[in-house]
Amino acid sequence: MAPPAGEASESFLAGLARLLAPRPGRMEFSLRLATICVLTVLAVEVYQTPEPALTAYVAFFVMKSDRTGSVVTSLAMILAATFVIALVFGLAILVIDYPLWRVVAIVLVSLCLTFAASATRLKPIAGTMALVAAYALDVLGSVPAGEVATRALLYAWLFAAIPAAVSIAVNLVAGPTPRRLAERALAERLRAAALVLRSPTPTAVAAASACLDDGLDEIEEWLKLAELEKSSPLTDMLGLRTAAEATGIVLSIALFLGRTPDFRLAVPLRDGLADAIDAAADAIANGGRAPGFSGDPAGLDDGLPADIQPLMRELGEAIAALAGTTGPEPTVDERRPEGFFLPDAFTNPEHLNYALKTTCAATFCYIAYLLLDWPGIHTCFITCYIVALGTAAETVEKLTLRIAGCLLGAVAGVAALVFLVPHLTSIQALLAVVFVVTVAAGWIAAGSPRISYVGFQFAFAFFLCVIQGAAPAFDLTIARDRVIGILFGNLVVAVIFVAAWPVSVARRIDSALSSLRAGLTDIARAHQRDARWMLANRALSGLGAVRRELPLLRYEPVPVRPDEAWIASRTDQANALSRLLPPWLTVSVAPDAGSRAPELPPLIARPLAQLQRAVEASPDLNEKGQSLDVSI
Repeated sequence: MAPPAGEASESFLAGLARLLAPRPGRMEFSLRLATICVLTVLAVEVYQTPEPALTAYVAFFVMKSDRTGSVVTSLAMILAATFVIALVFGLAILVIDYPLWRVVAIVLVSLCLTFAASATRLKPIAGTMALVAAYALDVLGSVPAGEVATRALLYAWLFAAIPAAVSIAVNLVAGPTPRRLAERALAERLRAAALVLRSPTPTAVAAASACLDDGLDEIEEWLKLAELEKSSPLTDMLGLRTAAEATGIVLSIALFLGRTPDFRLAVPLRDGLADAIDAAADAIANGGRAPGFSGDPAGLDDGLPADIQPLMRELGEAIAALAGTTGPEPTVDERRPEGFFLPDAFTNPEHLNYALKTTCAATFCYIAYLLLDWPGIHTCFITCYIVALGTAAETVEKLTLRIAGCLLGAVAGVAALVFLVPHLTSIQALLAVVFVVTVAAGWIAAGSPRISYVGFQFAFAFFLCVIQGAAPAFDLTIARDRVIGILFGNLVVAVIFVAAWPVSVARRIDSALSSLRAGLTDIARAHQRDARWMLANRALSGLGAVRRELPLLRYEPVPVRPDEAWIASRTDQANALSRLLPPWLTVSVAPDAGSRAPELPPLIARPLAQLQRAVEASPDLNEKGQSLDVSI
């Protein structure tokens, strides 16, 4: 997608440096994750449970940025693993002596759990549970009946329970509170807004745009978890919710001003606003209330063009609201409570198609290494559950990242086997190596989705190479076979997900743009400030998702990818919406306005007209031929 005015494209190296740059909490997350992995390896080495590398890798899936999310996910993992292993116990009685029925059981369990990974709220852990269940059924084929089989299934339960239990212990001791993370994220966004107000350079605009595209969803989730903890006064949480909504508005307006060279604020006004935003950022980052805006929000329009005056008043109100004490109590989001199943769980065929494709890939890999009598590449079977994604574009994009991460991890693992492991004389030395590499992998995994998969696959390949059993080992054949298995599993998933029922990201983009256009009416009719800001922040978050997904289209195969006219029209719509949403905050329509169109200043009319033209020229839209309703 062509960047909006004011944003410059960056080179590959500059983009990589930005993705790997330090951010608040990134090193803390990496150290915590490395500690969990090291303690997990210590536990499996002491008790000699099977698959120590995979057991350590499960820590990547239960680890969240905050302590409450990590503990909740870990507890859910333990409960789900208990249920799955109990299910497998029942199946084991029927299939343990029959290889064909064992394969059938693997397929059925995999279908159910991968469907749950796509169509239910268990999405964060259901894929891992499918891996555990399939692995447990696979283990039954290599052990005799009776007590040994029972022990094998209990080991499969420990496969998930050990890292989950370690994660709970570490996060209760050292994990940051969700409130702390929410305050830190709000401060980061406010500082980006202040910087782009002071000096709207391409770098500052790009940083502010990235913060805006991230939206407030993660911050809102942290605030919900903080309320669940009940470790903060209710008044503080209400104040933070108000500050969160205000932060989104401040950032969006500051970015709009930075992207609009026609409006350059006077230096005293610009610096005064930036200083007030920076002061609010410092106060929120330190756990206090922002000082708010000492000036009169209504006086910010003095001497400015008429077009920009309402927007500046809105900015002044948002800065004043950062203190979390102005105005009425924040509006409650009245969306219906979320159930266990997604709303379209049984009507959208993509959920079942995802389960079928993932299961077909895993079954193909399972049968392949059995027929080849090459158990060393059994990691291909496990890989299918780790790397499966929803759309063809995501599959192809992440395939590139995963192969890069796998090769980097394999190189690091083989280097460690050749140069380090032969000299290791104690478990402490092995743990030190695991700790250092996991910090590096965790640093990458804690970054943007554009690079995080490299960190996941890097750790996976390294663990499989270096952690080979109950003692330090340096068998290069094992490392070679496991890496081949990872690469083979990645390729099988990519081929199946692109060839069978390929899902284009275009459908999500169309749906999101349609919702954004419809949401303009809701924003204009919302007269309560907090309701208007909540709707605007939700729209800005949706626009950020569209801006992230448009570049994915280039990864789609030609039969799936929409044509250039389609991409250009959606790019035009996204650009028009990015210019329209901040000033649209100043549009207000009375409930009894009927079909009369409001008088819109050029600041709003121009991007609205651009959006109208882009919609009318859009090919292959479900709503093709319909014009945008601007007569709100």
